[in-house]
Amino acid sequence: MSNPIKNTLPPGMPQLRVMPMPADANVHGDVFGGWIMAQVDIAGAIPAARRANGRVATIAVNSFLFKQPVFVGDLLSFYAEVTRVGNTSLTVTVEVYAERNRLQADTVKVTEATLTYVATGDDRKPRQIPPLDAIASLSVR
Repeated sequence: MSNPIKNTLPPGMPQLRVMPMPADANVHGDVFGGWIMAQVDIAGAIPAARRANGRVATIAVNSFLFKQPVFVGDLLSFYAEVTRVGNTSLTVTVEVYAERNRLQADTVKVTEATLTYVATGDDRKPRQIPPLDAIASLSVR
């Protein structure tokens, strides 16, 4: 998923795109790390819930690296993919790119993270993740 070419977004569709607003930043216009972390969690939960075929809960942030600052007005693209599936848990890698100065198309990777989610039932207790073929047959109906 890593993008070695500067000034371009990775191929594929991002899970989430958002532009931070002044309320998401300090007085100097630098976006709060906690705000970025929340958006990463949302973006990572999307493919996790799809693969788990239902509710998931974040159980761990395995790694989180801020590579570049994020500024008010940057257009952020969050790319997320499931990288490991266990019995009840999934690991998701999320990469975040900022398009700065949109007229000049300057794109930089600003954050990368790995999170673990657990599939939960309506009782909010861990449940088995269905095999891929079971999920495929459910979506055909």
